[in-house]
Amino acid sequence: MKKLLMSGLALMSLGLVLAGCSSKSASGKDNLNVGILQVVQHGSLDEGRQGFKAGLNQELKAHHKTTKVTYHYLNAQGDQANLNTMSQQLVRQKNDLLVGIATPAAQALAKKTTTTPTLVTAVTDLKAAGLVKSNAKPQTNVSGTSDLTPVGLQLKLLASMSKGNKPLGIMYNSSEENSVLQVNLAKAYAKKHHLNLKVVSATSTNDVTSVLAGLTGKISGLYLPTDNLMASAMKTIGQKAKVAKLPVVTGSIEMAEDGGTATYGINYYDLGKQTGKMAYDVLVNHKKPQSMPVEQSKKLHLYVNKANTKAIGMQTSQIKEP
Repeated sequence: MKKLLMSGLALMSLGLVLAGCSSKSASGKDNLNVGILQVVQHGSLDEGRQGFKAGLNQELKAHHKTTKVTYHYLNAQGDQANLNTMSQQLVRQKNDLLVGIATPAAQALAKKTTTTPTLVTAVTDLKAAGLVKSNAKPQTNVSGTSDLTPVGLQLKLLASMSKGNKPLGIMYNSSEENSVLQVNLAKAYAKKHHLNLKVVSATSTNDVTSVLAGLTGKISGLYLPTDNLMASAMKTIGQKAKVAKLPVVTGSIEMAEDGGTATYGINYYDLGKQTGKMAYDVLVNHKKPQSMPVEQSKKLHLYVNKANTKAIGMQTSQIKEP
């Protein structure tokens, strides 16, 4: 009888221990570490990062998880050498999850580890970037959210805002894979809808001003894809475009806020939140990036920069969803 009583007490004790563990995440950890690598600082990517953290924290709160998340954030400031050393640093820290913001950062992390779960955001095409075998089924340690914008609709918006018979201009950085993809989509749309384009490339901040000067007077409007170089130089581009009375449609809302005229596109904060929800599934529900389809933004927004519109002599009412 004494042995049975002791056994019962032992089982009760074990039950209390198990019950005490229920406040932990399903991963079994009270503390999780997430390493974040961002290629450069500008509005769209910053919004994506903040959205990611908000999305993950929101999911933890919604599911009553008391798990603490520590974020280790590094910004390469557009330097490839920094990307290399910083990605290596984050991998060596043994983070539970890695996050790459923009294609170069995502690629840098992917080169350093094939085992640590990695999510990315603000990457146009994960397959084209060599990050996954397929956007539908990654089959690597990487998945995340694509920021592929409605290039055709954005070009249509620009055409509706432009006056005269001069071609529409496109300026981009030819060394950014995501930009090349978007420009090819723009060319295909223009060919189908009989739009004339003048496409030019700039590969550094100094190039942007001189290349834009060469376009002035030769185009009726300017299109800028979600290009990290263009986004970083957006305030300068916006000032030059104002003087030239040139409408500018950008790939992202944040770029339009920084000096563009308008855009029809995704919200990077919302996209980051989607990535944060995916992170919850990886960290808490033990899902593998290998089997998690790449997601795209579920919302599109028309944004008009009223100050810029007024400066180039347009009425806000003239700009409507394409």
